[in-house]
Amino acid sequence: MQMPRRRWIDTLLAGYFVSIWGSGYVASKVGLQYAAPFTFLSLRYVFGLCCMIPLVLVLRPRWPASRVELGHILAAGLLMHAASLGGSHYAQYLGMSAGITALILALQPLFTAFIVSRWMHERLSPRQWLGVALGLAGVALVVWHKIDIRAASWASLLAVGISLAAITAGTLYQRAFCPAVDLYGASVLQFAISLAVLAPLAWAAEGLEVRWTWQLAAAVVYQVILGSILAVNVLHTLMRHGRATQVTSLLYLTPIIAVVVELLLFDLVPTQLTLAGIAITCAGVAMVAWRKTKPAAAY
Repeated sequence: MQMPRRRWIDTLLAGYFVSIWGSGYVASKVGLQYAAPFTFLSLRYVFGLCCMIPLVLVLRPRWPASRVELGHILAAGLLMHAASLGGSHYAQYLGMSAGITALILALQPLFTAFIVSRWMHERLSPRQWLGVALGLAGVALVVWHKIDIRAASWASLLAVGISLAAITAGTLYQRAFCPAVDLYGASVLQFAISLAVLAPLAWAAEGLEVRWTWQLAAAVVYQVILGSILAVNVLHTLMRHGRATQVTSLLYLTPIIAVVVELLLFDLVPTQLTLAGIAITCAGVAMVAWRKTKPAAAY
């Protein structure tokens, strides 16, 4: 009885994560119109701390029990928040199109599959490897009409490459070294260390210039509450319940959500090629995520 219930809960959490992570591309695009990348992220983490501090005062989460555990939490936070988001935001700021950014970041499940099969003893079946490849092919079709290779400079490619490496390493790092960390306490510490790194960069490189508008405020609130707090915690919760490749394969679905959001907000009708890519991506994710297990061995 417990296993089907957990599967339903995990399915709902996965749906939430994909929806928020995918629509987050649009929210970031809006926010970057009014503040440069490091400044925009600094605003996110200031607001994030303002949201989290009252919450932890009420919930009283478990804090790191040792300097080693604290170091692991901070290292994971720098990878997941400062390096990953800083790289992807800066790539778009330098002119890289959303299509190329999404396509490169969609390589994460491939890197995750290779790492966990090589060093983390999580073997993938041929069907799962085929699903990983199909997912990437589907994403390529989804974003193909948005790709403008002329907008990809060496600097922007380096930035998005850093983002890809950081999100892959950060997800696996927290899973390996912080398996039992309290996610609320970790969020406060990770927001604080990310702000400590990004705010000086924002001041030195961007002058902390902000055009205050309600669109910027909405983007910050959306990204912090629904994204940085809830969606990231959902991701780590799913990582605890499932296998790394199965969970990260959900990232293949985020460009699909972005297409739907663009249709609703900007009336950008998807092409037949995009619809075909959506179908192929969903098939690939299903092949990676599905595995036959015996109920007695599930837990």
